[in-house]
Amino acid sequence: MYSIVEYKGLKSDYHCGYCGQDDGKASMGMWAHTMTVQDYQDLIDRGWRRSGMYVYKPVMNRTCCPQYAIRCHILDFKLAKSSKKVLKKMTRFLFKGEGAKGDGIEPMDSYNEDIGIGHQPATCTSEVNIDLEKPLKIVSLEEIPKSAEVLENPQTDSADDNRDPGQKHSSAEANDSTESCKSVPKPGRGADPNKPPCRKAKDVRRERKLKKLLQKQQQIEMADVSQHQETSCDSPNTLLLQHRAPQANQPKSLEEFISESLSPDAVHQLEVKLVPVSFDDPAFNESFNQSATLYSKYQMAVHHDSPDECSESEYTRFLCQSPLQAENPPDGPDSGYGSFHQQYWLDGKIIAVGVIDILPRCVSSVYLYYDPDYAFLSLGVYSAVREIAFTTELQKTVPDLCYYYMGFYIHSCPKMKYKGQYHPSYLLCPETYIWVPIEKCKTKLDQSKYSRLNEDPSAEDENSLQNLNKVLILYRNTVMPYNIYRKRQKRVNDEAAVQQYASLVGQTCAERMVLYRN
Repeated sequence: MYSIVEYKGLKSDYHCGYCGQDDGKASMGMWAHTMTVQDYQDLIDRGWRRSGMYVYKPVMNRTCCPQYAIRCHILDFKLAKSSKKVLKKMTRFLFKGEGAKGDGIEPMDSYNEDIGIGHQPATCTSEVNIDLEKPLKIVSLEEIPKSAEVLENPQTDSADDNRDPGQKHSSAEANDSTESCKSVPKPGRGADPNKPPCRKAKDVRRERKLKKLLQKQQQIEMADVSQHQETSCDSPNTLLLQHRAPQANQPKSLEEFISESLSPDAVHQLEVKLVPVSFDDPAFNESFNQSATLYSKYQMAVHHDSPDECSESEYTRFLCQSPLQAENPPDGPDSGYGSFHQQYWLDGKIIAVGVIDILPRCVSSVYLYYDPDYAFLSLGVYSAVREIAFTTELQKTVPDLCYYYMGFYIHSCPKMKYKGQYHPSYLLCPETYIWVPIEKCKTKLDQSKYSRLNEDPSAEDENSLQNLNKVLILYRNTVMPYNIYRKRQKRVNDEAAVQQYASLVGQTCAERMVLYRN
């Protein structure tokens, strides 16, 4: 499976929603017809970000408000006091119904980072309609000698001229699938009655976790007994203090804060559902109208959009269309990889939706919208800590998935600086693409909006473009290396555009992704 992209190039001098400058923004962009989760993971680690099907990268040294990619390491995550207050507020509301409804908008809000605060993303559509169902031909660099001249096949090219490029399957894969279809499997004997029934992986993990907790509790009790024997001559009050002190000094974990609020005896019931972003999914379809209505209500109340700017079609384009292809490898999370909506159901009604991408090394937060009537619950902060807790759960089965990406950090915009409050956080150096602790970056950013965050002056981009000939091109329904494409298309000189694209995505992605050329 390939990622198919159309490079759009520079988009500059457009309105910035952060500082209000009419012509201050600049970014590079491409339209993604389809994309693997691994390719997108590598792209966001080079400062790219998606808005629907459009993938963009801010021109950091040119844009008025530089946007630095930010991520949080969830294994070392520490709850801030402000986050604890929000979790306690949610618990009080769920148990007792406490909470004064206010009209104010919480400071930790969701913004579309491509355009800015309160502005819809600029519509960017593809110039072609790629049919992803049609197979592509593959021309590899190894199959053709460097000295050989590539000749056109008249019959093939005439057929290719009349159709759009499609999804890619190698001939080897096609042969394998054909051979597998020819063999008919023998009927099985059914389940073995002597073996226990199959169980869900999450149930097994839950049982394993409970066993560990019980073992830990038994160890504590045994330690208390031995301590009691050693201090039998002490007074009862002294012994009581010795037993209570260790428990009092242990802070509550994020999971404990969340579990406290989820009780069947509470006045309000809150449930978080993870739904794949797919119109083939029943749960997504059943909740689509409610989600779209909530989005429109949020955009008009919080970002003052007109009804046309937050219509159902705009909602679909912005938050329901994703180039990411769902993947469910055996060693992946139970949910699989791809784009999802985390729906927050309060007493049977959706009050918030967090749009996220689950990738090989992270959970990437895309957007959040919520019911303004529940703004008093600080749902922006609450959803962030819930997404961090969700990432922690995924990491237990996928060790490499240990980061929570929060989009962009904008030091010059007060409303976007809140992301630095989640510890420990790291910013991406715009020149070397190395993650740097945010504490080391703030002094530099106080002095200059744009800064090379890597303190090593000799460090370079390790994934920079080295060989343009290996860049994959999709031309006339055929995937080929750039040097083969250049021989076939002698009349067009687009080397500068291809080189710019490959430099931005890096050598690794340039050799895996397919750049469409017409």
